[in-house]
Amino acid sequence: MTTDRYLDLVNDGLTAKLAKQLGLPRPARLHRYRPGAPLVDGPVLVLGEGADADALARLLAGTSADHKGWDLDVRRHATEGTRFGAVVLALTEVTHPEGLAGPLLDLAPVLRTLTPHGRVVTVSRPASPDQAPAVAAARQGVDGALRSVAKELRAGATANGVVVADGVPVTAPAALGALRFLLSARSAYVDGQLLAVDSDAGSVPADWDQPLAGRVAVVTGAARGIGEAIATTLARDGATVVAVDVPAAGEALAAVANRVRGTALQLDVTAEDAGARILEHALARHGRLDIVVHNAGITRDKLLANMTPDRWESVIAVNIAAQLRINEALLTSGDFADAPRIVSLASTSGIAGNRGQSNYAASKGGVIGMVQATAPLLAAFGGTANAVAPGFIETDMTARMPALTRQVARRLSSLQQGGLPVDVAEAVAFLASPPAGGVVGQVLRVCGQSMVGR
Repeated sequence: MTTDRYLDLVNDGLTAKLAKQLGLPRPARLHRYRPGAPLVDGPVLVLGEGADADALARLLAGTSADHKGWDLDVRRHATEGTRFGAVVLALTEVTHPEGLAGPLLDLAPVLRTLTPHGRVVTVSRPASPDQAPAVAAARQGVDGALRSVAKELRAGATANGVVVADGVPVTAPAALGALRFLLSARSAYVDGQLLAVDSDAGSVPADWDQPLAGRVAVVTGAARGIGEAIATTLARDGATVVAVDVPAAGEALAAVANRVRGTALQLDVTAEDAGARILEHALARHGRLDIVVHNAGITRDKLLANMTPDRWESVIAVNIAAQLRINEALLTSGDFADAPRIVSLASTSGIAGNRGQSNYAASKGGVIGMVQATAPLLAAFGGTANAVAPGFIETDMTARMPALTRQVARRLSSLQQGGLPVDVAEAVAFLASPPAGGVVGQVLRVCGQSMVGR
């Protein structure tokens, strides 16, 4: 993994001063999650009117009878001289685009007082074709406004949204889980995203710092890079981890498994019996299996005009066909039925495409289709299937890119830098957690609001 030297230069010493004088872009070093650190660095301002705004304010302040433990310093009005760590806009009751003016114009002056690495989170309802045109316009307008605000923020601040389905309370477990994730440093590289909450399924953990306590998780491709970060993060959050990778990565795999106090399973995920062997190992060593993270993946880039069958077929075999086969084995086993979670690694290439990656994009687009179709199959067990789509992440793979291309790729996002493997891992950990039970068939981008695709 390479170091972003430009990021260091514009943040340190004399070069930082020079960059400021020259007006150069100065991406901030992002704050990542540390157990025990405050959820939000400063007071939280709740804007909006109505019962949902009041409920969110009580929740955040820790005065809600049903949900304790947040205990944030919550304000309902901005006061001069106050620097806010976060702003939550309750927009669920907006029924006409003209209704957006109040809360968004109230937000406007507060943006200048937002602390570095601050958060703006909207809570809204989804637009659909069967609604009155004015209602749909107002709700879809939230999407455009939120993404634009995200592009205006600086100093590591982000703006994201939670879109709660009609009939689902804004205090449903998944709405709370998504709100907490987006307010926290766990979402450091998630920006300009609107995450849909489809139901009131899921549960609130007894300990928000250990939401995966008692759960057993399998992570494929766990020997290094993003997979290693996922295994580490799930273990930090309380899960017992089965780290899976190919036999050739055996030594590194064992080191990861030992470090997270889990077990290692050397396995080629393309094997016909991969699903059965994963289940057998998890049940024999840990007594259950609750979470599967499909992270194993390869690239064999080539322009389609020069593509060979082996390059195409190997990428499809590892990146999507193996996942389909493993999922089928788990879903038909009867042993993967206690609020199970499937989280698959997609990619922004699977959303927007990428030159020279038609095979990779086909496989990652396939992952998105797979989780959308798999999610209903898990609903009867309280389970979910979702995907995480990383953008430019600092890994060994992106370190091999030409230097100039790598620099350009880093600066394309609103946060003007690449993400780290832990940023992907944090998103995976959220989707694998009990509170995320109402998030089904979704794709959560971890790309710093990269300007590619939808």
